[in-house]
Amino acid sequence: MKCETLDVWKQSCRISVDIYKYFAQCKDFGFKDQITRSSLSIASNIAEGFEKDSNKEKIRYIEIAKGSVAELITQIYIGIEIEYINKQTGLEWIKKLNEINPMLQSLKNRLRSE
Repeated sequence: MKCETLDVWKQSCRISVDIYKYFAQCKDFGFKDQITRSSLSIASNIAEGFEKDSNKEKIRYIEIAKGSVAELITQIYIGIEIEYINKQTGLEWIKKLNEINPMLQSLKNRLRSE
């Protein structure tokens, strides 16, 4: 199975693109770098994991992606509080991430049962 066929990978890519575009003009390079890297890490770890041979390795990368989801949610909440992120936009991203996380868990469970 290729990562490109997974809805969770597609949705993770979409949120990363949205965040990169949103922060394109941000002058706080430390915050910008951290939030864009964590957003990029979700889909990237799914992709990297699906190139591994064993399900155990795939699961490990899904767990890393789940950690990146939590990291990104935290950064979005902080971004809202420091007024780098419009509250409505940030809450929409969080809603999408809260949909991605159970998808990752479901994928992990499926791999464990194979």
